[in-house]
Amino acid sequence: ISAGKCKICHKTEKQGRQFPLWEEKKHSKSFAALSSPEAPAKAQEMGVENPVESPDCLKCHAPLFEKTPELKEEGVTCEVCHGPGSAYKKLSIMKSREESVKNGLILYESAEAIKKQCLTCHDMAHEKPFDFEASWEKIKHPVPEKQ
Repeated sequence: ISAGKCKICHKTEKQGRQFPLWEEKKHSKSFAALSSPEAPAKAQEMGVENPVESPDCLKCHAPLFEKTPELKEEGVTCEVCHGPGSAYKKLSIMKSREESVKNGLILYESAEAIKKQCLTCHDMAHEKPFDFEASWEKIKHPVPEKQ
């Protein structure tokens, strides 16, 4: 459904500002990175002619590129980690965490489960080790506890 649709609700302080937090981080710019000045040299090192079109690059820089090519430019967007929003986007569903999950929202029961999802792309990506704890501190976006 796109991050723009998620933004409608997930931009406020009350909701935890998930959209603004995502928007200012590298995940939202991961597809754009394939067009950066550094990209051609990195692609050449990897034997890739055009990183913007390479499935080897897109699988992590725009993971939804096959299912929803129109969202490719969003990079690592909300639905990469939380599942297709089309199934749980209705307010009547989103008001209940249980109903949201029942309708396809992916939530993670532990840090280890989150790490496993992250490692689908970050397991020695570009020959760099992945520090989950430090990375998670940079991108976490919890819903505030209800008082």
